[in-house]
Amino acid sequence: MKDSLKIAIAGATGFVGIELIKILLKHKKVKILYLCATKSLGKNIYTFDKKLKNKNLPKISQIQDLNWDKINIIFTALPNGEAQKIAKIIPSTVKLIDLSGDFRLKKYEDYKKWYGLNHNCKELINKSYYSIPEFSKKEIKNYNIISCAGCYPTSAQLPLLPLIQNNMINVKNIIIDSKSGYSGAGRNMNKKFKGDILNSVSAYGVGTHKHTIEIDQELSKRSKSKVNVTFTPHLIPMFRGILSTIYIQSREKIDAFKVYKFLKTYHKNNFFIKFAKFNTSIGTQSVINTNFCKISVCKNREKNKIIIISAIDNLIKGASGQAVQNMNIAFNLKETMGLI
Repeated sequence: MKDSLKIAIAGATGFVGIELIKILLKHKKVKILYLCATKSLGKNIYTFDKKLKNKNLPKISQIQDLNWDKINIIFTALPNGEAQKIAKIIPSTVKLIDLSGDFRLKKYEDYKKWYGLNHNCKELINKSYYSIPEFSKKEIKNYNIISCAGCYPTSAQLPLLPLIQNNMINVKNIIIDSKSGYSGAGRNMNKKFKGDILNSVSAYGVGTHKHTIEIDQELSKRSKSKVNVTFTPHLIPMFRGILSTIYIQSREKIDAFKVYKFLKTYHKNNFFIKFAKFNTSIGTQSVINTNFCKISVCKNREKNKIIIISAIDNLIKGASGQAVQNMNIAFNLKETMGLI
């Protein structure tokens, strides 16, 4: 393809990496040159997903074999700590789009506390940009390191950030209750979750989940005061999808319908944000295998207490799709390219 963006994917064999490949195969302006992993070197990627058979894709290689002069973008869908190593050696001609947590937090002390790892690339933290594309369409073009938001934080921020930015809700008592399919735990889920846990609903990371500080950080940026949310994630026995139920208290004279109308207006030009009818229940079924976020605003018994439900596909809008959306914006391509 003439004038196409040349792509490398590090972490190509994981759930997110596979989804990323599928999206980029539909994209008219890119060509995948490298699929990198630490295992299965020399094998075909379709050994991880039969739907990729007979596609014109490179065999799995290691990151050390990558020729930086040949690519424009590297996507990193790697365990936390690994993208930092790549960021140190990447030339200025290549844009890094990271799907891990390595550059999400602006304080390396927070990274150490919440991720349990030392940050070994502190000098590049402020040279990276945290991006949910609906909120950063101008800024990301100026950065060589784009840090994609986490899946849970994406589902929560899409409805919450506009409300906080416009001082419509009380930031002292935000509760986020999220359920995710087990694909969010990655291919090594059985090592993380023992026993029969994948056949049941289980809360995990209660009070300690690393996405908590990410949500706090981004909501606090838009607020006039520090925001500390109550966030509890749950693993449910399905493969993909996130449903976040968010409990908020609005300012005086702002009821649920006003919140609904405001959010619909705010997101009217954001193609991937859809709204259910006011005060209706939703699930993940309408967003699975898409880059859409669906939002429902519901009344509670008390006028100023409102329930917002947000549904996304964790592997796409929460990861690979959002990464491609960021790429499209950063390179002045149509935002929806490859995603619809």
